[in-house]
Amino acid sequence: MIDKTEALEKSKFRSRFHLTEKEKVYIKEKGMDTIKRHADDFIQQRLANYSTIKDGKQTPMKGHPVFIAQHATATCCRGCLEKWYHIPKTVPLTEKQIDEIVEIIMNWIKKEMR
Repeated sequence: MIDKTEALEKSKFRSRFHLTEKEKVYIKEKGMDTIKRHADDFIQQRLANYSTIKDGKQTPMKGHPVFIAQHATATCCRGCLEKWYHIPKTVPLTEKQIDEIVEIIMNWIKKEMR
């Protein structure tokens, strides 16, 4: 998958997302392995199969650090995945794509935790 970090950082909308201290504490308490499992679960449940979702409404703007990361990285809905990463929104995600999306999310979270 193409690295979009620089383009996302230039996006006025995407660049405004950051983890709060509360979210950082949550990540430290749970650990990165648990957060990664959460990210994988959210992608599997909310994005993997386009036919079962209400696109654009499946990722809240707050409530979990992964949700914040998804909006910051344009991995929040199938429309954004199509626009930013050229993944057709009407085709189910492959395991490889899911792994890459989780990696993008986790890289953003790691950067925010520094």
